[in-house]
Amino acid sequence: MQFLRLGAPGAERPAVRADDGTTYDLGPVTADIDGAFLAADGVARTRAALAAGDLAPVDTAGLRTGPPLAGIGKIVCIGLNYRDHAEETGHPVPAEPVVFLKAPDTVVGPDDEVLVPRGSTRTDWEVELGVVIGRTARYLETEADALACVAGYVLSHDVSEREFQFDRGGQWDKGKNCETFNPLGPFFVPAADVPDPQALELRLSVNGVERQRSSTANMIFPVAGLVRYLSRFLVLRPGDLVNTGTPAGVAQGRPDPKPFLRAGDVVELEIDGLGRQRQRIGQA
Repeated sequence: MQFLRLGAPGAERPAVRADDGTTYDLGPVTADIDGAFLAADGVARTRAALAAGDLAPVDTAGLRTGPPLAGIGKIVCIGLNYRDHAEETGHPVPAEPVVFLKAPDTVVGPDDEVLVPRGSTRTDWEVELGVVIGRTARYLETEADALACVAGYVLSHDVSEREFQFDRGGQWDKGKNCETFNPLGPFFVPAADVPDPQALELRLSVNGVERQRSSTANMIFPVAGLVRYLSRFLVLRPGDLVNTGTPAGVAQGRPDPKPFLRAGDVVELEIDGLGRQRQRIGQA
């Protein structure tokens, strides 16, 4: 089962894709796929509606795919969560998760245009596993408690501007929060339909050249531990998103000349079972 939102920006409608590939209007169950839907057992109610035949099929031809989650409260990001990525960028392997925040208004659809910011010389790519929170996570005691708070998983692109991130005051947020810097989707998959979030292959290419290929098995801090850890410092609420970090292969880690993104480039990325994104790079 896959949850998605279809339509023009700001006018997306909720939908669900069944295991047989048929897409259904989710309007009878919810007005949108957001934190309120997740907190009210929306995933279970959707399964029941599908089983009962209460949902009508949707013709998806010509419909834009938007981000699969609306009304995101916050995006919590983990930096340097793959040993090879830390090493390629010259950072020490962290002893604890490196945490920063990304604004929800950076989120766009999986195939929407990504804009290189004005004055940027080092816009970079990062394929990541996103974790959708479905239950309030606060001072969790065990990793089992943490996984019980996960609604599902999604493909997330943590676009970054490295000069803004590293050289403009030392605050990562500046390089992470430019407009269009978090393509999300095309859908999110319920946690029950992902047997092992630490056994997913991630891939990313730029202009047809593969730049990243790894597995979530290589995370330094896996999903369950991250959610438990984060719950000690902030409250995760239904509809929040956790970006879990990227593996080696980013432009920042390449030998000079580094192939940072420019207008006209095409980035394609995917994660096993979580779909594929394709973005053309434009100029702000």
